Amino acid sequence: MNKRIKPKPRKRTAINGAHEPDAKSRGGRLSWVAFALVTVGVAILAYTHGFKLDNVEKVTQKLEPEQAGGTPTIGGPFTLVDQAGRTVTDKDFRGQYLMIYFGYTYCPDVCPTSLTNMSDALDLLGEKGAEVTPMLITIDPARDTSEHLREYATYFHPRLHALTGSPEQIAAVAKAYRVYYSKVKQEDETEDDYLMDHSSVTYVMGPDGQFRLHFSHGTDAETIASRLRDLLS
Repeated sequence: MNKRIKPKPRKRTAINGAHEPDAKSRGGRLSWVAFALVTVGVAILAYTHGFKLDNVEKVTQKLEPEQAGGTPTIGGPFTLVDQAGRTVTDKDFRGQYLMIYFGYTYCPDVCPTSLTNMSDALDLLGEKGAEVTPMLITIDPARDTSEHLREYATYFHPRLHALTGSPEQIAAVAKAYRVYYSKVKQEDETEDDYLMDHSSVTYVMGPDGQFRLHFSHGTDAETIASRLRDLLS
């Protein structure tokens, strides 16, 4: 039976980078120019984490630039509920940088790895980290209630906003951010016992709500912090 994951308490990363993140996977920065590498990376993720290989194309297509200038069409308005049960919208976060990850609390290892790297990167930034707000948006609203998210968020960054909503609200925000997710059908599953296939990308949005950059799964905290530092300077 699949149980809601209780991650190990996160070690606070020293600003000098003395603590090495626990993640096993290491990855380089993802660039639009090196798009071919995305397909390879997602294929590996599909194999190692239970993604269906026929969904790899769906995942990578979400990251392709669409606008004429090569800027990816990512992001948009949303209305969701945070871990305190309060209704929030994208406008509530205007004026600050956002790091957004789409995952779920029953996720075995991909989500905890990405959220840990996100949290450690903000620690590495020191005072500059306060300019970036970390956010988790669930892709499993049926099980991830505000109460569950409130507990789950405590294992990561203290400023992490964990959001849920109705299935329709989650579908809308996932579409806006070009996130793929799908319930995995298992022979012995029950109504509340299942896993989710989903793309694993961390998005960085600017104070104006516009897309700035993204990180693929496995990008280490040091790399994330370095790119954020450049963005904030």
